[in-house]
Amino acid sequence: MGAAMRRIHVGNALSAFGLGFTVPFLYIYVAQVRGLGSMTAGIVLAVFAVAALVVLPFAGRAIVRRGPLPVLVASLVTAAVGALSLGFASGATTVLLSAAALGAGQAVMQPALATMIVDCSTADTRSRAFALQFFLHNLGLGVGGLIGGHIVDTSRASSFTLLFAIEAAMFLLLVVIMATVRMPHAPRIEGDAPQAKAGSWKQLFGNRAMVQLSVLGFVLFFACYGQFESGLSAYGVEAAGISTSTLGTGMAANTAMIVVAQFAVLKFVERRKRSRVIAAVGLIWAVAWLAAGYAGLGHGSQTMATAAFISTYALFGLGEAMLSPTVAPLVADLAPPGMAGQYNSAFALVKQLALAVGPAVGGPMGASLHGPYIVTFLLFSLGITFLAVRLGRQLTPVQNQPSLAKSRVVVQGGAPAEPVSASA
Repeated sequence: MGAAMRRIHVGNALSAFGLGFTVPFLYIYVAQVRGLGSMTAGIVLAVFAVAALVVLPFAGRAIVRRGPLPVLVASLVTAAVGALSLGFASGATTVLLSAAALGAGQAVMQPALATMIVDCSTADTRSRAFALQFFLHNLGLGVGGLIGGHIVDTSRASSFTLLFAIEAAMFLLLVVIMATVRMPHAPRIEGDAPQAKAGSWKQLFGNRAMVQLSVLGFVLFFACYGQFESGLSAYGVEAAGISTSTLGTGMAANTAMIVVAQFAVLKFVERRKRSRVIAAVGLIWAVAWLAAGYAGLGHGSQTMATAAFISTYALFGLGEAMLSPTVAPLVADLAPPGMAGQYNSAFALVKQLALAVGPAVGGPMGASLHGPYIVTFLLFSLGITFLAVRLGRQLTPVQNQPSLAKSRVVVQGGAPAEPVSASA
C-alpha cells in the first residue's frame, strides 16, 4: 500500500469507529432519553434512509466532476455537524434535522471512499484493498459499539451527548487526515461533458452488466443486511424463543466470522470467477436460512435451536467475507474511465433502497409469519445464485476473473472478449 491508501484505510476505520459509538443506541436515545416516543424514533431511523436516497444521485455526479476527496471532506463536515447537533437536540424538529444531516453525510462517505480506493489501487490490488476496507469497517463498528456501550447511561442524557461528540470528533479527525492525502491523477469528466450531466445515468442504465449487478446487489442487501436487525431478530425472539443476549451473541458471531475468515477466503476468491463466488454465497446463505428455519420451526431442544440461530449469523458473515473483495471491485471494473464515482454512488443507492425496504418487509413477516418468512428468504438466497450465474454471461473474462489478466493467454490475446448476451 502507498501512503494515500494507508490514510484512506485509517480514515475508513475511524469513520466506522465513530458510527459504532451511536448507531446501536440511536433508537433508545430518541425514544427514551429524550422522551420523544417510539414513533419519533422510528421516523428518525427512516430519515437516515430518505436522506441517503436524496443525496446519493447528486453525489455521484459531484464525485465525477470534482473528484472523491472534496466530496468526502464535505460529507464529513456535514456528518460532524449532524452528529454534534443530534447530541444536544431535545425537540422532535431538531432531532429530525440533525438526523437528516448525519444520514446524508454518512451516505456520501461510502461512494467517496470507494472511489478513492479505486483511484489508489490497480486491478491486481483492488480486491485486497476492498477486503481490508470491509475488515476495518466491521472492526471499527465493533470496537466503537463496545466502548460506547460502557459509556452510555440511559439515566444521563449527557452520556449520549458525549457519544455524539466523540462521533463528530472522529469525522473531523478524518477531515484532517484526508487533507494530507495526495491522490494519484485519475480521469475526470469536465462539467460541460455529457457524462457529467444527466446523460451519465442514461449511460449507466445502458450498461447491461451494471444493471444486472445492481439488481443482484438489491437482492443481496435485501436478503441479508436488511434482515439483521429487523426480521431475523424478530423471528428469533418470537419463533425460536431466543433471548436478547443470544441475539447479541449472534451479531458477535457474525463479526468474529468476518474477522477470522476475511483474509483466509481472499486467496480462494481471487482465483475464482466473481460470478461463481457470488453464486456460492447464495448457496451458503440458503443453508443459513435453513438453519434459522430449524431454530424456529424444528422440534429440537432449546440448546440446539440457539446453536442453529447463532450459526445463521456466522454463515452470513462467511458470505459477507466472500463478497467484500468481489462486488465492490466489480463495480469499479464495470465503470468507464472517470465514471467510478457515478457507479459507486448508484450501487450505494441500490444498497440504501434494499436496507429501507428489507426491514419494512422482513420485520412483520419475521414476527408473525414464521414459515413464510423462512421460505421467502430461502428463495431469495437461491435467487442470488441464479442472478450471479446470469451476470457472469454479461462480463468479459477479465472482468469476471481479474487474475486472467496476468496469464499469457490474455496478455497475448489482445483485447478482451466482448460480453455475451444473457440469452446466449
